[in-house]
Amino acid sequence: MSQQTIGKYRWTICGLLFFATTVNYLDRQVLSLLAPDLSREFGWSNTDYANITAVFQFVYAISMLFVGRLIDRIGTKKAFIWAISIWSLGAIMHAFSVPMGEGFSGIMTTLGFAAVPVSIAGFMISRAVLAIGEAGNFPAAIKATAEYFPKNERSFATGIFNSGANIGAILAPLTVPWIAATWGWQTAFISIGAVGFVWMLFWIMLYDKPEQQKRLSAAELAYINSGTAEVAQAETETVTEKKVSWFKLLTYKQTWAFVIGKFMTDGVWWFFLFWLPKYLQAQYQMQKTDIVIPLAVLYSMTMVGSIGGGWFPSYFMKQGHSPYNGRMKAMLVIALFPLAVLLAQPLGYLGPWIPVVFIGIGASAHQAWSANIFTTVSDMFPKKSVASVVGIGGMAGGLGGVLISKTGGWLFDYYGALGHIQTGYSIMFAFCAMAYLIAWSLMKLLVPTHKDITDL
Repeated sequence: MSQQTIGKYRWTICGLLFFATTVNYLDRQVLSLLAPDLSREFGWSNTDYANITAVFQFVYAISMLFVGRLIDRIGTKKAFIWAISIWSLGAIMHAFSVPMGEGFSGIMTTLGFAAVPVSIAGFMISRAVLAIGEAGNFPAAIKATAEYFPKNERSFATGIFNSGANIGAILAPLTVPWIAATWGWQTAFISIGAVGFVWMLFWIMLYDKPEQQKRLSAAELAYINSGTAEVAQAETETVTEKKVSWFKLLTYKQTWAFVIGKFMTDGVWWFFLFWLPKYLQAQYQMQKTDIVIPLAVLYSMTMVGSIGGGWFPSYFMKQGHSPYNGRMKAMLVIALFPLAVLLAQPLGYLGPWIPVVFIGIGASAHQAWSANIFTTVSDMFPKKSVASVVGIGGMAGGLGGVLISKTGGWLFDYYGALGHIQTGYSIMFAFCAMAYLIAWSLMKLLVPTHKDITDL
């Protein structure tokens, strides 16, 4: 049956997920782009900035655990509405961080606690609210992908919507510094944060579960549920959604493989996202709009990884491998590319474009890895538990991000005080280069071959 006969509405849903992820990363990256200026204005050290970013990552990690559970319970449509409303509000709150910080510091002083500096306290509160909302994006998007796509298309669809992270990362340096320079940093947070409310209107109009979607043809619904197990599962879940406990999910090696893969590698992407503007400032004295083109080029490279990485496993599947085994073969190849990051510092004396290109290769590989590791969950677990497992792994990834941010902040302050801040970046880049091979080895050790979870 041709694609024309089947129908293409599922790709409209993929488009919605792509734009949600774009907005997600736009909101997330505003602070990192303004960090050099805000650090000067408020006197932040690298450790102060690390603490602010760590609050986001820690709250994001904890929220992922509960958000995944909530999405499985209330459904994808309602969950996404709540998520984007909260994170858009959190993004806008950054503009009012100073008055919020004054109030928070006053309360802490009244209660007898040491007052946190006003600017740090306000940005921490804003980052926490942003994190609570943004934690819902990927569990909801992965669940929507599992609902709307057959297994053979899921990693490609995931790669497409996940490339929204790259578009967001590209658009942010093209817009945020200019908005901040023209109208002030507060306006940058407000204007970028408001975009999420526009997306929400389209989501309300266009999304429903496949079984309730009037725009979806019978042929396309049958194609989505192709395979006996998928059809049976869809019919069962239309009647009832059986609750699956976290403790039950944690008894499976498949869950732990995903958890370890996320813990080891998510922090690498967070490090690139939050620290690259400060790296270009510290290493090459690049200021404000100077970083626009290098960051835009770097994140443009990541689109190749996201979409190409989503397609890559199909090469192995066409050779007869199961979706999971084909994905793991592709992920092994992908894990080799971040080794290029090892060359960023040794060759950095040739100018900023050398590390930008090598870090871009590593970041591109991360997006290829991300498109596939997310999809391993829907390869092995039934749809009703996908968001919960993604949430557990997301929490692990967030905690890994906290560890990397705090370590990076300490290293940069320590070696910066000695006049050798480049040594701190060399250490961090070395970990970023090796993390994927270590993660893949541990995942393969836990789940050597594909095995569906059938007793949930």
